[in-house]
Amino acid sequence: MRELANVNYPKELEKLIEQHEKEGKVPRLFLHACCAPCSSYVLEYLSRFFSVTVFFYNPNISPKEEYEKRVAEIRRLVSEMEFLHPVALVEGAYRPEDFYAMAKGLEDVPEGGERCFKCYRLRMEAAAKLAQEGGYDYFTTTLSISPLKNAGKINEIGQELAQIYKVEHLPSDFKKKNGYKRSIELSHEYGLYRQNYCGCVFSKRESMEREKQKQQSCMDCQ
Repeated sequence: MRELANVNYPKELEKLIEQHEKEGKVPRLFLHACCAPCSSYVLEYLSRFFSVTVFFYNPNISPKEEYEKRVAEIRRLVSEMEFLHPVALVEGAYRPEDFYAMAKGLEDVPEGGERCFKCYRLRMEAAAKLAQEGGYDYFTTTLSISPLKNAGKINEIGQELAQIYKVEHLPSDFKKKNGYKRSIELSHEYGLYRQNYCGCVFSKRESMEREKQKQQSCMDCQ
């Protein structure tokens, strides 16, 4: 496997796009999406160069009401945004038990560690399988737009899955080149619901603990 430590993912993506434009091609991309805010800039950017199928598959999201809120927002975003090339939306099965089976034994690992890496893979592998079955040119995920997500690990997993499923992984670090900033702007523009935790019960627990500590610090300062 190619060494990933010092790869400039945005530049790698730009090279691929330039090559496709020279050849007059509009490749088909199967895009795993974690939520509407993270998808906003990614879709604005990629739909200029790819025909995109958005795949909302996130069994990590809890509770079910939160899942339903997030899937409704991405449906609305896809219906309201204007795209140069076609963008479709596919919703994966919501089976939280798949996430809990994956996370077993890793419940107390801090956010951003091995449990999160396995969660990346769970969702990206589902995308890679369907991309292969559907004859897509590429698959990727919106996850790298978050400053809290490890882009190197995401791309490493993507390359591993590309070798297994024989479908190209689109390199990305969407937070770069003001991508994250633009996602916030678009979220305000479309009035998108912006959640305060990644999605799973563990990230929600950590978010609540941080908020509690913040409130305690404020009280101590009074």
